[in-house]
Amino acid sequence: MRTDLAVLGAGPAGLAAALAAERRGLRVALVDAAPEPGGQFYRQPAAGLRADRPQALHHRWHTWTRLRDRLAAGSVRVLTEHHVWCVERTPGGLTVHALLGPEQREPAEVHATAVLLATGGYETVLPFPGWTLPGVVTAGGAQAMLKGGLVVPGRTAVVAGTGPLLLPVAAGLAAAGVRVAALAESADPGRLPRHAGALAGKLPEGAGYAARLLRHRVPFLARHTVVRAHGGGASRSWGSPRSSEVGSGGEAGSGGDRLTGVTVAALDAHGRVRSGTERHLPCDTLAVSHGMLPHTDLAESLGCRLDGLTVAVDAEQRTDVPGVWAAGEATGIGGAALALAEGHIAGRSIAARLRGAVPDPEQWAPAAKARARSRGSAAALDAVYAPPAHWTDRVTDDTVVCRCEEVTAGAVRAGLALGAGDARTVKLLTRAGMGWCQGRMCGPAVAGLAGCEPTPSRRPFARPVPLGVLAGQHEQHTGRGPS
Repeated sequence: MRTDLAVLGAGPAGLAAALAAERRGLRVALVDAAPEPGGQFYRQPAAGLRADRPQALHHRWHTWTRLRDRLAAGSVRVLTEHHVWCVERTPGGLTVHALLGPEQREPAEVHATAVLLATGGYETVLPFPGWTLPGVVTAGGAQAMLKGGLVVPGRTAVVAGTGPLLLPVAAGLAAAGVRVAALAESADPGRLPRHAGALAGKLPEGAGYAARLLRHRVPFLARHTVVRAHGGGASRSWGSPRSSEVGSGGEAGSGGDRLTGVTVAALDAHGRVRSGTERHLPCDTLAVSHGMLPHTDLAESLGCRLDGLTVAVDAEQRTDVPGVWAAGEATGIGGAALALAEGHIAGRSIAARLRGAVPDPEQWAPAAKARARSRGSAAALDAVYAPPAHWTDRVTDDTVVCRCEEVTAGAVRAGLALGAGDARTVKLLTRAGMGWCQGRMCGPAVAGLAGCEPTPSRRPFARPVPLGVLAGQHEQHTGRGPS
């Protein structure tokens, strides 16, 4: 199909951009891999589940209903279950290449004059002994199960790691009937008052989650971390589909094939475990997260400039590649409010630019103010919620770091002993990062063990592509069939 604007990602940023551009006369295609628009933040239960009160699982439900109703009433073409693997610059615009449906074998193309990258972010989980046990899930994964499937990952959970995501996840699980044995936050919330000005708009939201945790009697363990997950032979608990679990099996020393509990310990001011503070918490679920990273694969393959790990944009959300804009978590992790503001600005900018006009920033001044405010809050949260400085000290040599290729921390350290000084060289020596996820899950861990900062990995494709699809693309462009 052909359109003026292809918006890649139907989360808050993509929805706001698509609606802003469509209102100003553009033909818009909204492309997303999920069965329904909304992204992770506005993830909805399937209609067949007949949820009575889906709003109970959501924050800012009225914002979602307003976006949903405007989308249904407008002319935006919504293309769900389109898994984008490449965006190609072509004469007269850009071509979006996607794979259709759950099987991801049939190709589809969208030809557009401009593209907005609203590809969101993904969770970071730093390894620790036992983290591959079934029953260990990402915090976002537990939230997705609850929002999208109305199921919980287990009966007794520990929520751990660092970052503001832990609060709504713990509160949501507790409200759904899960006994949350503890919320273990490795950061020191006592640092929040230092950023009170920047976080003024966030503190009431956080206080609301804290009140819900208090009501459900969830213990809050500040400056605590999980040092080990323990396994046993217990059967898989109800409501815990294996495909949603972080773990796919035990590792050496984990002691079984199913999570039975975790050991947590207090951290000192330098991020080291305080001797004698370890305690065992029985549980069948561990929901863990250490923050988020932006999805930049499509931007990198297009040649967009990155600012560290994020897509660099100007005041209009334009990248340095003509015809390509970016908004939301891809330009910096900052939450739904920031994504909505950036998406709205991008949509208005695109509409003006494609009409040959110079945009007037005064037309989106309220959104620009919201963007500046939200970026300040995001920077403050980043300063407070950083992973412990010495987390690598607790990663034993037999801990699996790269699950796709089953590379242990010991193998990574052996590569470092041979002279590897960065994640790419470790990858060449150990295969860490060469598997199905292409280093998305293990990249931060490998970089941490190597003592270097995570760096983007430029890839030609954003996801695996069947060879038959690539052959078909070749035939289409060359006019030649198989020889």
